[in-house]
Amino acid sequence: MELAAKGLRVLVTAGGAGIGRAIAQTFVRAGARVFTCDIDPKTQTDIVTDVADVRQVDELFRQAEKKLGGLDVMVNNAGVAGPTGKVEDLRPEDWDRCIGVDLSGMFYCTRKAMPLIKAAGGGSIINLSSAAGLHGFPQRSPYCAAKWGVVGFTKSLAVEAGPDKVRVNCICPGIVEGERIERVVDAKAKSLGVSREAFLEKFLETTSMRSTVSAQEIADMALYLASDAGRHITGQALALDAGVRYLV
Repeated sequence: MELAAKGLRVLVTAGGAGIGRAIAQTFVRAGARVFTCDIDPKTQTDIVTDVADVRQVDELFRQAEKKLGGLDVMVNNAGVAGPTGKVEDLRPEDWDRCIGVDLSGMFYCTRKAMPLIKAAGGGSIINLSSAAGLHGFPQRSPYCAAKWGVVGFTKSLAVEAGPDKVRVNCICPGIVEGERIERVVDAKAKSLGVSREAFLEKFLETTSMRSTVSAQEIADMALYLASDAGRHITGQALALDAGVRYLV
């Protein structure tokens, strides 16, 4: 099966590290032209952008359209882990920031991407949700609420944009190897009063395969969805999670 992306014009948010960087590099290797942004100015991306700021998103799209000349694929990858704690202990500003990046930022980007993709004759929007968009996640209610929102946003857009040949899907990773999950594990272990090692073992037990997943696996899934091989896949929340059964 050929997963080519030759000539595709692709925008990846939070493309400077982790999952986003793996996605950007995978598309480049497949022949795509890729424009990336990241909130961290130390990463090597095309522009520094906080996707929770609508004015910065407007500038992101001005620069992306100038460089790419249009858009075929939008990968909404930007996200934050958000706070860990019982709902009565959470600060409203931490809730707002998590929803602002993980859900509102996706809307800000998609509202700018959709006209460009329609003008290209169709294409693909790929949103990053999470296993937390399919299961309840105790003490992670802001993140969970945002990621469930991503699933609903995705499914609604798939119906709305289907007649214009725009496919919209979301990927729901499980426990992804990398710095972000390390911070989540540390915070959850602290909140539960157990060792990091004990919580990680308990966390892995929530998956059928007792396994994490890699950023590269997520990147490969994104490429599949954007390629001709995925031309009839839309409106799906695709779990790439080693069989997550519940979250702790």
